[in-house]
Amino acid sequence: MAGPLKLWSPAKINLFLKVIGKRPDGYHDLVSLMCGISLRDQIVLTTGTEAISVACTYPGVPENETNLAVRAADLFYRHHSVSERVAIEIEKRIPVGAGLGGGSSNAATVLKGLNDCYGQPLSADRLRTLGLSLGADVPFFLLGRPALAAGIGERLTPYQGLEERKILVIYPGFGIATAEVYKKLNLGLTKCENHLKSFFLKQNGFIPAQHLCNDLETVVIPRYPEIATAKKRLLESGAEGALMSGSGSSIFGLFVDLKKARAAEKALAPHYGGAVFLGDLLV
Repeated sequence: MAGPLKLWSPAKINLFLKVIGKRPDGYHDLVSLMCGISLRDQIVLTTGTEAISVACTYPGVPENETNLAVRAADLFYRHHSVSERVAIEIEKRIPVGAGLGGGSSNAATVLKGLNDCYGQPLSADRLRTLGLSLGADVPFFLLGRPALAAGIGERLTPYQGLEERKILVIYPGFGIATAEVYKKLNLGLTKCENHLKSFFLKQNGFIPAQHLCNDLETVVIPRYPEIATAKKRLLESGAEGALMSGSGSSIFGLFVDLKKARAAEKALAPHYGGAVFLGDLLV
């Protein structure tokens, strides 16, 4: 590779997330519509080093072997035998613990980037299998397009029924641990069944006002009422719909009109220390 390789690592949102049930292995089966967004980290890969390393100045991101990007690089080199290793730099813009998949996206970007660096020795199927061993969202980021996810998120069907939208993402200033949310989930209280049926019966694609739904809100909102407040503010600012992404803590609103989205960004940013991000769905 001639010089460092600079790559974008996008965030994702869940436009709906229905939890079907708990599996014997402790994971949960779900159905979700996932889409990348233009909020993204930058990753720089420099091969030719003696050991895998990672540098990231974002608070709370580990600079050691527990970082998913490092684990992805280690996994790649275990399946493609070369003597050199890679230095990874992460310029982070995706908030941590926000339900936006930043760590999984970083892992997928490193896997795909290294595979490209070495002439694609691993097939797309092999990369997906390796990615899944790192996290349930990694195969989605390797796919790189909107998808319906089933199973624990690994069974992906590309989805083309999304229209372009502006998205406003609010990070409320705290992260939430995904495992804790699933541990506290009461399937008797989930509420997305009818939204899901409506989505699959309709022929005219995804309609934000009708189909936005996330079963994990039943766990998170009672503990963090500020998430409900953020949703309300987005709707009052003209969003077609608003939802918590993944297991939280981020909340997003979808807008048809750029002018409305910009006005909402300006109005809401002071409430959240500026941690409001305006971008696009990557459809």
